[in-house]
Amino acid sequence: MTVALNRRASDVRVIGLISLAHGSSHFFHLILPSMFPWLKDAFALSYAELGLLMSVFFVVSCMAQASSGFLVDRIGARPVLFAGVGLLALAALTYSQSNGYAMLVLGAVIAGCGNGIFHPVDFTLINHKVSTPNLPYAYSMHGVTGYLGWAAAPAFMVGIAELSDWRIAFLSASLLEALVLFILWINRSKLIDNVHERRAESHADAQAANPGGTPESAFAFLKLPAVWLCWMFFFFSMAATSSLQSFAPTALFDIYGVAISVGSYYITILALGSAVGVLFGGYLAAKLKAPDKIVSSSLTLTILMCLLLASGFIPANIIPILFCAIGFGYGALAPSRDLLVKQVTPKGVSGRVYGIVYSGIDLGAAVGPFIFGFFMDAGLPKALFFGIALFQLMIIPTVIQVSSKTMTKAA
Repeated sequence: MTVALNRRASDVRVIGLISLAHGSSHFFHLILPSMFPWLKDAFALSYAELGLLMSVFFVVSCMAQASSGFLVDRIGARPVLFAGVGLLALAALTYSQSNGYAMLVLGAVIAGCGNGIFHPVDFTLINHKVSTPNLPYAYSMHGVTGYLGWAAAPAFMVGIAELSDWRIAFLSASLLEALVLFILWINRSKLIDNVHERRAESHADAQAANPGGTPESAFAFLKLPAVWLCWMFFFFSMAATSSLQSFAPTALFDIYGVAISVGSYYITILALGSAVGVLFGGYLAAKLKAPDKIVSSSLTLTILMCLLLASGFIPANIIPILFCAIGFGYGALAPSRDLLVKQVTPKGVSGRVYGIVYSGIDLGAAVGPFIFGFFMDAGLPKALFFGIALFQLMIIPTVIQVSSKTMTKAA
């Protein structure tokens, strides 16, 4: 009994620390866009130049995410986590001292490098430090704090900028991230992932699968079809999500006459619905143990909601309900999605696998708004919701195939 309680307490501590770090990374996704109106006036920038800053951020993050997994497997997750959090604090400090567009680009590059480490680090620590029965709840809390980070950033940044100025807002974000780093540092003993033990497990599994054979290269995991199916899952999922976040307020104005300021409020509803969905999804994942069915059902819900929005016949007063439902569906699938990725990840290479798989998020975030921007410029706002529904529909076959490969591996 005492051992079980101690184990649960240890799990809670680890989950809390990792979730705090993950929430701070999502917070930093939106500190720059939140300041676009101030930066536009301060440096006489166009919207295209401002948008390019986010493209730089996500492209750099994509490359960092794909490569940081190898570093996690080489030196361990903890030092990489500390470096990533430190880079985010440095990025916000760079933004606060910017004297032109070049410094803003530099800040975006630094922020992208810092942001790119979180998924390889987080999931390596969760899978190694949290007991198996509590994994669904760990994935759930990890996802919730991400959505809460998204929800908190605009209020934090805009509130401080209106009370003082944009430089103080960025400086405050830097100090906040430094506080996160301090909390992680004083609890550093809880974040040791025993990288040597993971390497030994990987070597033992390789020897068992191929006794006496030549050791596989560090890139052997790239041959696994399930890895690339998971990558496609994240690519299409984030392409849909980022496009909705970027253009939904404008599309709702064009289709339903909803004020853009009100449409922006619906994005907050989307994030809060996702947070609730993640909590419920963690419960479902733990109880049902059917991740493919949970993910497919959640995607079906979001597809139907997007098609209703695309119809143009929805009363304006129920649009917030539809956005809450879309967010709930996005959130509910997240813990089961993460379980599927864990199930197809070979032992000892979790950092590399998560780095590659989750790089799809960053690339999707960079590509999705770029594609749908053309439809919006062409005066086709309904195409936004139809396209998002199509992207989500394309995810379902990847889930089914990953699940089938997992069952084959288990058999």
